[in-house]
Amino acid sequence: MEVNDSNSAPQGRPVNDPLYQQNLPNSNTILVMGILSIVFCWWKLVSFVGIVLGIITIVLAKREIAVFNSAPQNYTISSLNNVKTGRTCAIIGLIISVVIFVLVSLFLIGFLATLPFWGMIR
Repeated sequence: MEVNDSNSAPQGRPVNDPLYQQNLPNSNTILVMGILSIVFCWWKLVSFVGIVLGIITIVLAKREIAVFNSAPQNYTISSLNNVKTGRTCAIIGLIISVVIFVLVSLFLIGFLATLPFWGMIR
């Protein structure tokens, strides 16, 4: 009778065998959402979508990195790289979205504040 220790897969292969490793569950989702947070950061109303996508992606990436760190032998490095790339894109998209949202909001507030005085200028 063969004893199955913690360093071997059910078939007797080592756990770090590439045939046994799997992708992180949300790695592709995180990558796509991170890219979309950059895509949706350039317009005023849509920059809010970029902010939301960026925050959600950063939270998901943090969870996936924790999953990977708990058992790195079970997951592929390429899926971890997808998570890290998605997180980086989300951070970039979040920063740009917040800057554009604030600047356009200030511009609109300034524009609306000067409307009553336009009738006096003639």
